Amino acid sequence: MQQRPGRGPQAEAQLKVRPQNPDPQVMVLLESWVAEYRTELSHGSAPSKPVGWCPEEKHCSCGRTFGYRSGGVCGPSPPCITSVSVNESLLTPLNLEIDPNAQCVKHEEKEQIKCLNSRFAAFIDKVRFLEQQNKLLETKWQFYQNRKCCESNLEPLFEGYIETLRREAECVEADSGRLASELNHVQEVLEGYRKKYEEEVALRATAENEFVALKKEVDCAYLRKSDLEANSEALIQEIDFLRRLYEEEIRVLHAHISDTSVIVKMDNSRDLNMDCIVAEIKAQYDDIASRSRAEAESWYRSKCEEMKATVIRHGETLRRTKEEINELNRMIQRLTAEVENAKCQNTKLETAVTQSEQQGEAALSDARCKLAELEAALQKAKQDMACLVKEYQEVMNSKLGLDIEIATYRRLLEGEEQRLCEGVGAVNVCVSSSRGGVVCGDLCASGAAPAVTSRVCSAPCSGNVVVGTNSCGACSVGCKKC
Repeated sequence: MQQRPGRGPQAEAQLKVRPQNPDPQVMVLLESWVAEYRTELSHGSAPSKPVGWCPEEKHCSCGRTFGYRSGGVCGPSPPCITSVSVNESLLTPLNLEIDPNAQCVKHEEKEQIKCLNSRFAAFIDKVRFLEQQNKLLETKWQFYQNRKCCESNLEPLFEGYIETLRREAECVEADSGRLASELNHVQEVLEGYRKKYEEEVALRATAENEFVALKKEVDCAYLRKSDLEANSEALIQEIDFLRRLYEEEIRVLHAHISDTSVIVKMDNSRDLNMDCIVAEIKAQYDDIASRSRAEAESWYRSKCEEMKATVIRHGETLRRTKEEINELNRMIQRLTAEVENAKCQNTKLETAVTQSEQQGEAALSDARCKLAELEAALQKAKQDMACLVKEYQEVMNSKLGLDIEIATYRRLLEGEEQRLCEGVGAVNVCVSSSRGGVVCGDLCASGAAPAVTSRVCSAPCSGNVVVGTNSCGACSVGCKKC
């Protein structure tokens, strides 16, 4: 709590800073007030007791004072009317020149004092409101600091989660590399089987071509066999025809010989035997035909045997090739299924890795956004707090200036009252205003009348202040704090 001006060395320093020249309006107000007071004393009437009359008037200081109550801890003390002790020396008439407009000036000055009191009360309310706002901002600041400290623990959690996802991604990458190597191996094996299959297909095509060529040769051999058989039949028919022709010629010759007598000289050593010649020729033709038939049949049989062996061999090769082709097809299907399964697993793993990365990025972005929002809120709170602190400082500066002015007016009023008390005597009058006014010193916190002993007020002063008496409003007695 800032020390109030008008008390201690700090207040003295502040009073030295302010100019000691009083305001002309205040001086006019003081002069009019003194004149009115002396007029009342000259007529022999005691001044009226306003609100805030002190019940312990026997110990109150002389002089007439103004004060106000500014919402202390307790409410204003109830007014009570007691007897007034009047100094007889004050009833002596005084020859004073009274200004006829003093009453109006006095009323205006009272209104000005009330206005100043109202302004000061408004400043006090504003100060209290700003103090509450300051407490609220301090609470928010502490809350945001604690919240920031609590939320800062999320970073290790996110780092651990990111590290776990990174390890899972590394495991997935290792599995992906292993599956890729297995896939390459399977593709190499599949490529080898494909090459072998192509070689077998080429061998099959070659075998089929050879089979077609051999079939053509067999057809040609069969055609040649048919031609040879036809030639053999033709030769046999020709031989039969020649035999019949020779037989007919022999018969004709025999008939001619038997019918004709011819004497021919012949050499008996030359005997033409046609039967032998015909038989020899027939035997030769038969031998040629039989040999041709045997050669044709043997060649045909050998070719047929070769063709049958070739057909059997190629059939066996074709069967084995078909079995290998079926086996290769089954292996290709199995490897294709394994490759598709590996691709599906790789796709799933890549999807899982991508999803994990996206979730991690989303979590990180969310955390960053929340952190940015909290930092922005903290910065805004700092700015608001700085603005409130600045306003509070301005209000406190204004309050300090008002306190210094009040202390100056108080010094002036104290000097005037002391001069009046020394010249006139003690008149126990206490005047206080219910609201507003210039304040100095501490304020009375108790609503009841404080106990006064040896002109020292024992009540704790923090609510009511009387200007010009160096005393609180409840008792108008010089307090230790005042």
